[in-house]
Amino acid sequence: MSKIKVAIIGCGTIANNAHIPAYMANPDAEIKYFCDIFPERAKAAVEKYNCGIAITDYKEILADPEVEAVSVCTPNKMHSTITIDCLKAGKHVLCEKPAARNYTEALAMQEAQHKYGKVLNIGVVNRFNAAVNKLREMIQRGDLGEVYHVYVSFRAHRSIPGLGGAFTTKEIAGGGVLIDWGVHYLDIVMYCCGDPKPLTVSAKAFSKLGVDMKNYVYESMWAENTKDLNGTYDVDDFVTGFVRTEGPTITFNGAWAQNIGVSETYIDFLGTKAGARLNYGGDFTVYTTACGGLVNLKPKFTPNNHFQAEIDSFLRCIKTGEKLPAHIDTVIITAKMMQAMYDSSEQNREIALD
Repeated sequence: MSKIKVAIIGCGTIANNAHIPAYMANPDAEIKYFCDIFPERAKAAVEKYNCGIAITDYKEILADPEVEAVSVCTPNKMHSTITIDCLKAGKHVLCEKPAARNYTEALAMQEAQHKYGKVLNIGVVNRFNAAVNKLREMIQRGDLGEVYHVYVSFRAHRSIPGLGGAFTTKEIAGGGVLIDWGVHYLDIVMYCCGDPKPLTVSAKAFSKLGVDMKNYVYESMWAENTKDLNGTYDVDDFVTGFVRTEGPTITFNGAWAQNIGVSETYIDFLGTKAGARLNYGGDFTVYTTACGGLVNLKPKFTPNNHFQAEIDSFLRCIKTGEKLPAHIDTVIITAKMMQAMYDSSEQNREIALD
């Protein structure tokens, strides 16, 4: 059986840390192109992985009928445009999270997927995480009883990525900590709880600590450990909010930066029979009662490389036609929620979702 020829568009951190190694490890994939607007990045990928062709214009990929699958790993600004062009050209697409800068762009991507019929998955990689799937299985089976509320915390001390760069420029990224980190946490909640329909959203986003770039003090930065004082900072570095759904209510607090020297990255699921705290990227603990006493337990599961599972599943669904949990038709719900959160913050009111 011939291998699926793949193109990588955007050769930055997420491509090198996740997408490319996973494709390289899959025997059914062959990377034909590494594309980046910075030619040195594309050339470095060719040299590092000893395969493929380095290019700077993704439209070369569109014109190549051999390429079946594309990973879009660019800044958020280009997600919608490149994804739609690839779908139109007959390519299957795995687009990194978030789907796009805003709900309007995400809807256009969904419409293109429906029109052209190719796979469009979004990089909500936690849907392929073994711990998350174990917890989801327990919730769906009723082990926690009725899950009536979920509390989400994605807070770091001082961790703004690439201060003054693409991550902190709204025109490029679409937002800050909510669209960057919050998308993962909210998606986990929705996935574990069966993707309940969101009803109302009330949120407030703040841009407080990073905006004074000259005097911003930090210990380290993730993703892009750079500080460009001539750049832009107009995104949220703290967000808080409340969501009503047809299932549980959700409260959340998220921070790239806060004047609290503790990082807290977890999700608490409160149920009538038991509760569970999921440590982001790790295991989870279930809190319940038995024989008249309080009981804590850590369910067993086999940890996995969820990025590898994501890529393997993407390649498999191209062959089988299987619709994955990360399909745009499911992930669009989170895009709609985040748009409502930003709208709520700007308008200082609760937003009803139809």
